[in-house]
Amino acid sequence: MVSKKGKLHTKKLEKDDIIVVDTKMAKKSVIATAVGNAMEWFDFGIYSYLAVILGALFFPEFSGPLQLVFSFATFAVAFLVRPFGGLFFGMLGDRLGRKKILAITLIIMAIATLAIGLIPTYDSIGITAPILLLTARLVQGFSAGGEYSGAMTYIAESTADKKRGFLSSGLEVGTLVGYITGAGIVTLLTFLLGSETMHEWGWRIPFFIAAPIGIIGFYLRNNLDETPAFESQEEEDNQEGKASLKNIFIHHRKSLLIGLGLVSFYNTVYYVILTYMPSHLNAVLGYGDTKGLLLILVVMVIMIPFVLMAGYFSDRIGNKKIILFGLSGMIVLSIPSFILIGSGNNWLVFFGLMILGALLASFQGIMPSLLPSLFFTEVRYGSLAITYNVATSVFGGTAPLVVSWLISVTMSRMVPAYYIIFASIIGIIIVALFVVETSGKSLRGQPPAVEKKQEIHDVLEEPEEALWWKDEKREITERKDDENK
Repeated sequence: MVSKKGKLHTKKLEKDDIIVVDTKMAKKSVIATAVGNAMEWFDFGIYSYLAVILGALFFPEFSGPLQLVFSFATFAVAFLVRPFGGLFFGMLGDRLGRKKILAITLIIMAIATLAIGLIPTYDSIGITAPILLLTARLVQGFSAGGEYSGAMTYIAESTADKKRGFLSSGLEVGTLVGYITGAGIVTLLTFLLGSETMHEWGWRIPFFIAAPIGIIGFYLRNNLDETPAFESQEEEDNQEGKASLKNIFIHHRKSLLIGLGLVSFYNTVYYVILTYMPSHLNAVLGYGDTKGLLLILVVMVIMIPFVLMAGYFSDRIGNKKIILFGLSGMIVLSIPSFILIGSGNNWLVFFGLMILGALLASFQGIMPSLLPSLFFTEVRYGSLAITYNVATSVFGGTAPLVVSWLISVTMSRMVPAYYIIFASIIGIIIVALFVVETSGKSLRGQPPAVEKKQEIHDVLEEPEEALWWKDEKREITERKDDENK
């Protein structure tokens, strides 16, 4: 822990400053945080696959495509409140601690998801039914706003510096597993129960499953320790202005803008490939609903080891190199991939999707460790929440809509490829010019974290390298002091 002789950036690094991470606890934290992320995407998966049924049950006054539009509009409205939820929970997380807030966001999300399964349909209570559905989605979105940013913060702060990339990639495995599980359960229930029974009551079952997932996740998170980084920050007694928006926007503006850029290109590519593509395969290329969805699910399953590999190699050769490799691949191979996807040959379609999925995994596995490294401990949760949720709502959530509109205007099937290429070019510029390599280094504002006590000696031999962020912290502190004069 941090010595009380002085703040870390103003004193010589000492042996007692260095954090020795309990590897078992670090792995436990990955599981506990990944469960919450899995639940968010479990809901995403079941809602996407039940959109047609929910449209018929909650919006029967509309017909055909309009039912689907209103169903997806109710789903999309959650993106509108995510930034507000992120701001609320992020500020609390920087003031009260990561563990408490993560437990709260998970239980709120579980209750809201369960509530959807309990709502009577339009035939039973009329207009109140879609209003209740909308309310539940708003609650889900609000809690989700604090979920992913808090999970990233917790894992990054709980792992050894040289293992941060690999262990943090487990969070994205939770994303993929959650979506695959949700979509898989809906597909299985539809096969076992049939369309008529699914419309009657079968659609409720996936939402009910949220309850036990939430209970398990809450138990796991409630038994976690607070992160060493947050405890170190507490010992520095640097609480004044901690959860301040002014502090974030004035003194951490550069990191905030870099984070917004990173999340924008990442989520644009992510949502085009994993969220929009099933619709593209069906509506634009004429494949059947089931075929397109199953192809994407298989690709997501195969992406899991690629995500873990990206995290593993980022600890060894650096996160910047891995991301730049993935982005370069997207620029070069997006058009050939979409040519394969449009060929009509099942194997070529799958190969084209797999190329895109593997390249996406190359930076999907790195973002959970890279993004937290942009910010200092005292503002990390709040800054990440603002960065991630604003960029996701503005760029990620709108990507399928924008691509669909561009296709309707240009009549070109290659629009998704061009959109991915454009986002990837922006990503390369941001990563190459503005991102500092942080793999294997301590997080900003955090003492070095090692896996074994034997590593402490090596860290103390290069104290300036260990606290590479000291000058940046000193500049921020001086600006604050000048403002207070």
